[in-house]
Formats: sequence, C-alpha cells, structure tokens
Amino acid sequence: MNKTPYPDDWPDIDTKLYNRSVKLFNAVKNMLSVKLDLHADPQVLEGDIFLFNHFSRFETFIPQFLIYEKTGAYSCSIASAEFFQEDNVLSRYLKHVGVFPHNHDRLFALLAGHILRGRKVIIFPEGGMVKDRRVIDKRGHYSIYSRVTGNRRKLHTGPAVLAQGLETFKAAIRHAHSQNDVALLRQWKDALQIDSIDQLIAVANKPTLMVPANITFYPIRSSENLLFKSVELFSNGLSLRQSEELLIEGNIMLKNTDMDIRMGNPVDPCGAWGWRTRYLMNKVIPEINTIDDVFTLNSRPKNWRQRLLGSYFIKNAQCSRDRYMEGIYANVTINLSHLAATLIMHYVGQGRMYIEKDKFYSILYIAIKHLQNNTVIHLHRSLLNPDDYSDLFKAANKRFDYFMCVAKEAGLIKEDENYYRFLPKLCVESDFDTIRLENPIAVYNNEAAPQHTVRDTLIDAIGECSNADKDKLAAWHFEDECRTLAWEKQAYSKPLFGDISYEEAAVADPSPFFIQPELANGFGVLLVHGLLASPAELRAYGEYLVKQGYTVLGVRLKGHGTSPYALRDQSWEDWYRCVQRGFNILKVHCSHILVAGFSTGGALALKLATEHYPEMIGVIAVSVPLKFVNPAFMLVPLLHGTNKLVAWVSAFEGVKPFIDNEPEHPGINYRNTPVRALYELRLLIAQLDELLPQISLPVLIMYGDEDPIVSPKGAPILMAKLGSKHKQIHAIKSQRHGILMENIGGAWRVIDGFLNELSADNKIKM
Repeated sequence: MNKTPYPDDWPDIDTKLYNRSVKLFNAVKNMLSVKLDLHADPQVLEGDIFLFNHFSRFETFIPQFLIYEKTGAYSCSIASAEFFQEDNVLSRYLKHVGVFPHNHDRLFALLAGHILRGRKVIIFPEGGMVKDRRVIDKRGHYSIYSRVTGNRRKLHTGPAVLAQGLETFKAAIRHAHSQNDVALLRQWKDALQIDSIDQLIAVANKPTLMVPANITFYPIRSSENLLFKSVELFSNGLSLRQSEELLIEGNIMLKNTDMDIRMGNPVDPCGAWGWRTRYLMNKVIPEINTIDDVFTLNSRPKNWRQRLLGSYFIKNAQCSRDRYMEGIYANVTINLSHLAATLIMHYVGQGRMYIEKDKFYSILYIAIKHLQNNTVIHLHRSLLNPDDYSDLFKAANKRFDYFMCVAKEAGLIKEDENYYRFLPKLCVESDFDTIRLENPIAVYNNEAAPQHTVRDTLIDAIGECSNADKDKLAAWHFEDECRTLAWEKQAYSKPLFGDISYEEAAVADPSPFFIQPELANGFGVLLVHGLLASPAELRAYGEYLVKQGYTVLGVRLKGHGTSPYALRDQSWEDWYRCVQRGFNILKVHCSHILVAGFSTGGALALKLATEHYPEMIGVIAVSVPLKFVNPAFMLVPLLHGTNKLVAWVSAFEGVKPFIDNEPEHPGINYRNTPVRALYELRLLIAQLDELLPQISLPVLIMYGDEDPIVSPKGAPILMAKLGSKHKQIHAIKSQRHGILMENIGGAWRVIDGFLNELSADNKIKM
C-alpha cells in the first residue's frame, strides 16, 4: 500500500453535519424503492469493526447510517485516496463525516483512536466492488478478481491488523494501570480525548470485536431505468462500465429491490493467537509509548522482539481474515434465484443441458422445504412465506417467472412446452464489468457458492424428486398452510391495523387441523368454515367424525383467524384456493372424500363439486348464504364501489370499510365485517348460481328454519337448481345461525345418515 502524507490533525467527525446526513439519508431512503431489512442481534451492534461485502456503490452509504440509527454511535470508514487528491466540496465533506483515505500513513492509528472513543469503523475488506460475486476459487479458497492486476487476489487483512493492534494497545493500557503509571495513562487519555483515566481503563477492558456482515440485493435487474435514461440524455455517450453500473445500480435504487443486511457472530481478533504470540506481546507492551508504536511493529521494529511479534501478527491476521470472510459469506440471504441458478449451473456442470419443467419446480420446492429446517442457512422471507413459493408446482410463481424472463432475455435459457434448455452462453466466461448484464445466473450462483449446504440440498432434492414421497409432500403442503397463518398474523399485528383490534375477542385457535383416526374407514372429510370464523368453528365436529373412522382436514380460508384487515385484502378466489389445497392434501390419504361446508364454506364446497374430482363423492352444504335476512346486504356492492372510489381519490380508506357484527361465537368470529368480504361473497354466490346445474354429485342441503342471518328461502332455490340426481334437503328447527357448530337439532346425526348412504353406494366397509 503506497502511503501518502496527510495532516496528522485529520478533522474530527462534525456531528452536526453527520446528523444532517443521516436525516438526508432517511429522506432519500423513503423516496427510493429499496426495502431495507436489518437482521442483527442488539449485542452484535456493540461490536467495533463492521465488515461488509461490496456489490454496488449504493451500499457504501448504508452501514454507517444504519448503525447510527440503531446505536447512536458515529462510524468512520475508508475510501479510495482519489477522492482526497483535490481540496473540493466532496473531499471536505468526506473528511468531516469520518471518511479516511486508504493510503493515509497513520490510517490504523487514527481508526483505533476513534474506536477507543466509542466510534465504529466500517470496512469493505474485498477492497472494491465484486460484480461477479465470485469469491471462492476452484480449490474452495477465498479470493476475488482484481481490476488493477486482472488476476485473482486474496482479500485484505486490514481489518484484522487494525483489531489486533487495538487489542495490543489495550493490553498496554492495562499494563500501565497495573504498574500505576499515572503519567502514561494521563498522556494516552489526553491524546485520545477521553474524559477520564477510569473511562480509559474501562475501554481497555472491553474486548475488540469484528462483526462480519452481508448485504444481499434481490432481485438483480438489468432493464433501463430513469437514472440511466437521464444520464444518457445529457452525456456524450457512456462507457460500457458506466452503462452497466447505471443499469444495475439504478434498478437497485428505483425498482422495488429487497436489501437484506445480516450481521453474523463477532470474530475475536485474538482467537488465532498462540502462546508464543501472547508471550512476546507481554514482553513488548512495556515498550509501547504511543498508539502508533503498535502499528509499526512490523515496518519499524525497535528490536528483535517487536520484529518477531510483527511477523506473528501478519500470520494471525491472515487466519482472522479467513474467519471473518467466511462469516461475511455465510450471511448471504438465500433467495429463489440463488436456488434456481445453483441448480442450473449444477446441471450444466454435469453436461445436462435441459431439465423438465415439472421436475425443476419439484426440486426447488423440495429444497426449500429442507432448507427451512436448516439453522445455518439464512433464507429470504419469500422462501419462508408460502404465499411466495407454494405455487411453484403450478408454474405460476412471480419471482420464478421474473428470474426466467431475465435469463431468456440474456440468451441463457430457452423455453419450450415441457423443458427449459440451457444455452452455451451459460458456460462463456463474461467480462467482469458486464457479467451482471450478460450472465445474472452465474452471479446468483457465485453468491450462493460459499453456502455449500445450498448446493448439497439441491443435489439431494434431485434424487428425492425422482422418488417423491406423496405423504411427505402432503405433510409439507399442510405445514405451508400453518406457515401462512403465522405470516398473516405477523403482517397484520402491526400498529397500523390496531384501530379495531381492541374490539376483537376471538381467542380460539384458528389453525387448520388434520386428524387421522386409529382405524380409518377409507373416507376423508374436508371441512370448510364460514365467513368471519376460522377452523375452530368446525373442530369439535371434526373430532366427532374422527371417532367414526373418518380422516378429517379443516382448512383455513385466507384472512380468517387473524385480523379483519387481513380478510379485507382477500378475494373469494383466495378462499377457494385454500379449499383446493386442502382437498389436494387430503386426497393423498383418502381415495374417497366428502366436502362439508358451513355458510360461505358451503358455497365453496359446492363450487369445488363443479370441478368433478374423481375422489370427491359428495357434498354437505349447511346454511349456504344464497339470500340474507338483512336487506341492507343488497347495498354492499354500492358501498364497496364507493369505498374503492374514495380510496382511489384520497388517502382515506373508504366511507365505511367495516360493518359492526354481533357474532354468535365471539371467541371465534370477527366483530368487524369488511365490506370487501361481503362483496366477494356476493361475487362467489353469483358465480355459483350459474354453476349449480353442473353439479352431479350427491348433495345434502341443511339450513335453520329461523336462521337470523341466512334466509331459509334460499335453501329450496338451491335445491331446485342443483343438477344432482341424488340430493336431499333438511330443515333444522333453530333460531340460530351456527347449527353445525352447535349440533342444533341433531344436525350431526342427520349428516351421519347421508354419509352412511354414500358409504353403501361406494361399497366402502364402514
């Protein structure tokens, strides 16, 4: 490293300017489309030296401001000396917000002084942008491409040198304190601008910690953006490197990019010290008079002890370097593009230049489910939320579609009806400054490469896919339904949705349930709850069926059991897909399935009957809301339309987004009914009305003769429109709506009779 003389009195951090910069950063962050998520234990944030990987220029402004937000501590950082060659606005600004040139001859001594005063230091040990994200060579060693030499090089040991030197100086402080050398302690206190000797001793007793951290951007986009077009308009032409950076990094800032910053376990700079190092250090520390003495042990030693200790420090720094680089790359946030890219490059490496689409989706899903149980890998939230990955099997996943679209546009993959074909360009070595544009698959693969578990899991999933265990897949799909509930609870537990939460009294467990009897009778029953309720509504009835030998699955309709706001964001198609998923899970265990639905669940059960699944043998539709007792529900479409209009023209959510509800079962049902949900129910009933003649399965219709919510007049209309030859209608004497949950009028026994008939018709031994 070439040293250049700079003034010893490098300006201290201008705290007012720093604070203004933080406010400006927050304002810009709010305007950009970056979704920034910091994953860090509060204790980790108490570290001293924070080490980050480097992929874009944008991220160089992020860590110090985030750390300030979380801890209130100011941070120093290092920049290329080229920014300080001239005395201009930029160089003066950098000097006053704690930025140092990389070739300052007292760089480490100055940074160590700041750390002793309670500041943090931000370092990018890769030494530059790693556009190809390739950090592991063919032998599995850490190294990166150097633009200067055109070759690969080891990553910098500077952070380890700084931390080791800091620990050595702290040892010198402790030694001076043990010798009661007040004069030397006062000299150091004054030089470091520390308030008291007691504070100096306290700082010396605090271990120095290096915190490896990783910044992962997702997705990587290469389309034209506003920034690129603006610069291109006013320039005389951009170089290839400038164009690439504006395309990639402009999209990071402007196009809904997730930025996950994950901090790993701190690295102890003394962890690699052996007894020889410690012995020599004890001999050398009495000779230390200034903090600069520590960082010249190797370059300007005063005796053989210092020279030998300096050589040990170099070796120890290399060991520490390997540890913190491993920590940096172990904290990559793995996403679907990483998995897809790793799988593709594995296939290409095996000489297999195509893959069946269905197999591709299955392998990815199986790998996701295994990785979810891996405590070492950090998964992007889209691989933890089933809403973002469970539709892989249907080839309708938006994130996967975007990945494939980019790959096809780059000429890396060709798609036909049943296969993805890998093109020769995948194997071509790309230029360092164009690889993000030319081969994003290689970039994703390189980023995930240090996580050997990712590749190993995908390879195992290839074998598992060939002999897929249907029971295991069904169990995973049911687990996804439970995960969806957890994510929904978390999403709608924020203060933003708290204005009506205090009114909600539901305490029953809203989880979907799957219960298998000890002696199965061959029948499965899918239970579908009603609007505003949850699976808890039919849990007791499900347990009753299990005692008779039925395998029972109670689905949860999205938006239920969490928050009325969650229900407000769902369509009837979302509810219906929940029923379909439950049916697909249950049919793995049972070849004959009956679907029983209450109220809205009854309408969804009848809708499912129009699909003519061979496993489905009958429907029990209870209190289907074809008509309502309350005539005000006729105004729902008008109210919903008004809400949409008001929401469109202003920030106000709507005239009346919720209607008060006095539930029969407040421990299960919402007290606030979203107008949107009632509107969606109207849409469902309207479509069902057209489909009823297509239903040919046996159907049992049940209703309460004095139901206060659903008009009994709807049941005969429903009966008349059904296309089934085998259909029954049964009225329950009741002034309550919840006849199935409460088993009013022996409702369960009535259904037993219907089930017994179907068992006889299907020749299943009960």
